[in-house]
Amino acid sequence: MRRRAFITLLGGAAISSLWPHTARAQQPAMPIVGYLSGQARTAGGAARDLAAFQQGLREAGYVEGQNVVIEYRWAEGQYDRLPPLADELIGRPVAVIVAVGTDFATRAAKAATTTIPIVFHTAGDPVQSGLVASLNRPGDNLTGVTTLNVEVGPKRLELMHELLPPGATTIALLLNPNNPNSESVLREMQAAARILGVQLHVLRATTERDIEMVVANWAQLRAGPLVIGSDGYFSSRSEQIGALVLRHAVPAISGWRAFVAAGGLMSYGNDSNDANRLVGVYTGRILKGEKPADLPVQQSTKVEMFLNLKTAKALGITVPLKLLGRADEVIE
Repeated sequence: MRRRAFITLLGGAAISSLWPHTARAQQPAMPIVGYLSGQARTAGGAARDLAAFQQGLREAGYVEGQNVVIEYRWAEGQYDRLPPLADELIGRPVAVIVAVGTDFATRAAKAATTTIPIVFHTAGDPVQSGLVASLNRPGDNLTGVTTLNVEVGPKRLELMHELLPPGATTIALLLNPNNPNSESVLREMQAAARILGVQLHVLRATTERDIEMVVANWAQLRAGPLVIGSDGYFSSRSEQIGALVLRHAVPAISGWRAFVAAGGLMSYGNDSNDANRLVGVYTGRILKGEKPADLPVQQSTKVEMFLNLKTAKALGITVPLKLLGRADEVIE
């Protein structure tokens, strides 16, 4: 082989061997999404919520580990942990913050940044609570999904009313006073109670110990069936609360399937899969360059009902056939 030809081949081989390294070095870094949740990752509903969120991301063209990185922060139901967790995410830095599990997560993210886009999931009215200027034009750096969890509270009251024994006129309502929506929830529930002709016995809990004391003392309270208000803290402990009310023989309804699967009598609430999928879709659209101010707040209107017939039998409750027929799932 001629010397010049040999040198040419050698040079070409050197360039080709360097090319993959050069190409890799020039590839842009994957965007980072900060996932800020008021729940515990181990909570029964959290796994379903996360799977639905990731499904929405895939629909928008993003797969975790392939073209997007997700940094998770879980407050474990301790809302005071959310502000420092939000600061941690901003320090990464992240391209988008997803705030779920409680309005406190959204407020913590909003207080931490006015520039990084935030996609939230709220159970209440985001305009009334001051999160956004309007549903159609949210403005600033926030948009997201709102569900019917607050609005369906009166329906939970109505469902428990259908199961009241003859002559019973009192129903208990459990609220978390730390939740910014608690007063609006109480007003709506009081209005619904007046229409049904029942009295509300309002109970409040902010800690796991509070919840245990309320449920343990339920029989002495003579407060009637228990309606559990919508709250991220209660949601993150759905399984524990479900097992607790079963142990103390308390007929109760919440908004989460995990509560029923753990022994609670009934749940009625928004389809969290649908809502979290929409959050994932919006996150992907923002990663592609759309601005949150231009994305209207979406309203997830799907609801679902679950019944634990085994618990009903243990409590001596006969569930009307029409109620059984309306359930999305009956656990026997």
